[in-house]
Amino acid sequence: MRNGRMGLLKEPKQRKLLFSAGISWMFDAMDVGMISFVVAALAAEWSLSSQQVGILTSTTSIGMVFGAAMAGFLADKYGRKNILLWTLLIFSIASGLSALATGFIMLCLLRFIAGFGLGGELPVASTLVSESMPVRERGRAVVLLESFWAAGWILSALIAYFVIPDYGWRTAFVIGALPAIYALYLRRAIEDSPRYMRQKSARRLSFGERVASVWSTEHRRTSIMLWVLWFTVVFSYYGMFLWLPTVMVDKGFSLVKSFQYVLIMTLAQLPGYFTAAYFIERFGRKFVLVTYLVFTAISAIWFGYANTEASLLAAGICLSFFNLGAWGGLYAYSPELYPTKVRSTGVGLATSFGRIGGVIAPLLVGVLKQQGTRIELIFVMFFVTILIGALGVLLLGKETKGLELADE
Repeated sequence: MRNGRMGLLKEPKQRKLLFSAGISWMFDAMDVGMISFVVAALAAEWSLSSQQVGILTSTTSIGMVFGAAMAGFLADKYGRKNILLWTLLIFSIASGLSALATGFIMLCLLRFIAGFGLGGELPVASTLVSESMPVRERGRAVVLLESFWAAGWILSALIAYFVIPDYGWRTAFVIGALPAIYALYLRRAIEDSPRYMRQKSARRLSFGERVASVWSTEHRRTSIMLWVLWFTVVFSYYGMFLWLPTVMVDKGFSLVKSFQYVLIMTLAQLPGYFTAAYFIERFGRKFVLVTYLVFTAISAIWFGYANTEASLLAAGICLSFFNLGAWGGLYAYSPELYPTKVRSTGVGLATSFGRIGGVIAPLLVGVLKQQGTRIELIFVMFFVTILIGALGVLLLGKETKGLELADE
């Protein structure tokens, strides 16, 4: 490798890892995206109330809370690759079994198990890629990994548009079982990160020691910032995006029309990621996170108050563009803040705390809608929440652009 900037172009092994992990990330996003479309169809077929829709979407996030914390610890103990494969298998099998659900409670249980796998896969994959890339390409590589999330959402939107209306929501869940086959390929295609392998022979810390390290004086400020950031980003994302098709229907569009518009909005995620991938190595992690979060907040309040077809679509496109660009920055930034021996644990705990926001937000939106709260006021809540996250990074965050990852 001649230099860090060309690392991803020169090293086939790194390109293969990025693409392989990216495909698993795409399947993860496809599953999360699919549930937002499925609940819109289920609400009509099973006569679900707004609160039940909120409960169903939140059960996935509850599983993600436990999955992120557990997988982070296990990945520091047993390796990033092994835990990545197991989490991929768990969520894909549970997604496929969701097609057999005969009632609301059964589907909620299966979605919890799927969420456990989903929540574990994401922080482990980002840590694996971050540890395997040269310093000058590390941030960009993880943002590009996150861009596969957009591909997964686009895939889920296409399934919703072409499959659900004609073949039903059960077929969509059957498609969600495909990653189980992909896991067999990943087993041979990728290797664990060099940094983890170098640490493998060292004494392994207990779970208590890892948590203590994450909240030690050295890392406390970072952990507070990261937990606030994860909570606000996840709360706003799952509160807004899982309800997008339903909000579109509430604003007067048909179910099929709302799926079509959400697909268009989802396409805007890709340039959001790609611009963030460019800026993150040029201007730094804090610049990308603060800038994209502030514009996400502005887009959220615009979307909430939009009352014409054109303004709703434009606001939704901006919301997708900036919110998912911020997600890319978040995943690039998080693994850079802890040393190798506790990196997955630190990221997993922050992610797990953030997933609590993903549990609360869909439920809260359901309750607020049930009580007759106007959509505009709900999106004002998201506007304030996102700005809190941006302020946390601005005041407490440290810049990690160009710094080598710490091993001790």
